[in-house]
Amino acid sequence: MDEAVPARVREYADQAVNYVRNALGITLEYDSNTLPLLDHYLRNVPEGAPATIKLVVETSGAYFGEVVRRRLGGRWELQASRSEVGGPEDWRVVLPTGLNFSPTGFVAAAIAQADLDDLDSEFDAPPRMKVYVQQALERMGEVSVEDYYSLCGRLDTLEHVHEVLVAVAAQMMGNAIDDEAPETANDEPSGPVN
Repeated sequence: MDEAVPARVREYADQAVNYVRNALGITLEYDSNTLPLLDHYLRNVPEGAPATIKLVVETSGAYFGEVVRRRLGGRWELQASRSEVGGPEDWRVVLPTGLNFSPTGFVAAAIAQADLDDLDSEFDAPPRMKVYVQQALERMGEVSVEDYYSLCGRLDTLEHVHEVLVAVAAQMMGNAIDDEAPETANDEPSGPVN
């Protein structure tokens, strides 16, 4: 991992790689091709073991966030809203478009196959981009619950919405440049000249 990744994120993500390797005998490679393996691993997390679930959510969240960051760019924000240091439940990945999410929230929802009240499992975006995010999500087709909550499905959705926001930003920049350009002279005569 590169130096832009906070040490705690790197440590947790590497733990996820080790856990999956021990459970499935396959090494996760920090790319989207191995996300189906992580989804399979998450479907087999034992119910009724809160400490195990918490550990899997935190480590797998770090891994998933790092896969997204490497694929789409962006940065980690380690917020400290719940404690002075801030735990993995406060970590967010912020993409270059401002689209951001809680990787641990996505992983917890993948395990539960449902949105949870205590963890954020939604996308967020800067206020002026939210309408475009909503429109992009509404245009996407229906999917099964399993696909909706899978990390593969979340990555697909993130990629799509990110691409839409890149296009919107480019259009906004083009309009801003057009607005600043001087008016061109009109070659047509505007009327009699005296």
